[in-house]
Amino acid sequence: MNSETLHALFEGHATVLAPALLGCELTVETAEGTVLIRLTEVEAYGDQGEDPGAHSFNGKTARNAALFGPPRHTYVYLNYGIHRCLNLACGPEGTAGGVLLRAGEVLAGRELAIQRRGGRETGAKLLSGPGRLGQGLGITLSMDAQQVQLPPASPVPPVSRPRQVSRLSPMQPPAQRSADSDAPARFTLTPPTAPVDAERIRSGPRVGVSGEGGRSVYPWRYWLDADPSVSAYRPGRNVPAEVSP
Repeated sequence: MNSETLHALFEGHATVLAPALLGCELTVETAEGTVLIRLTEVEAYGDQGEDPGAHSFNGKTARNAALFGPPRHTYVYLNYGIHRCLNLACGPEGTAGGVLLRAGEVLAGRELAIQRRGGRETGAKLLSGPGRLGQGLGITLSMDAQQVQLPPASPVPPVSRPRQVSRLSPMQPPAQRSADSDAPARFTLTPPTAPVDAERIRSGPRVGVSGEGGRSVYPWRYWLDADPSVSAYRPGRNVPAEVSP
């Protein structure tokens, strides 16, 4: 998958974007440091009025406003009053689709992720599940509606210009440094460094989703088969019994 494809996928439905995110690398930079992960498990949530399991199902609120656009932005919510869960908004502005990031393999910044997880080194399960993932990445509610940086859709040739020296930083203009420092985090998403074998991608009902949204007619959880960082499945409450055709 190239940069152009990744950009385009964010304009479409969450069920198309979600499996394509598997294997992508997400970097989260904060004042504490940087953690880089490879995504191994995600869940798609449909547009407003389409998916009873989605926060946007009944319309726009102050809590879910980031889902309504623009795409390529974060949506962060508090789950069970404890866990800060990270989602990526997708689809045309106003449709309110999104993808929940459920698990990842730590590629860099592991010591920081362990520290955030209370100093517990749990191996491949360190960021297994959206709560652990959010904690290890240092996600806070203030990171809601932040832009996610993607590689340029088309290569831009470098422009030769005189080097500018700044007292704030020798590496970037003062205005850019100020804008970056004001943001609670910087999110960067890049395509997989190596193609993901399509045969490794599995799908099934979403984890812990109650009611209609937890039924098998919404097989919108996607994960990399046999990857040890993937979380365990558990059904939601009050999911209607499946009716055989």
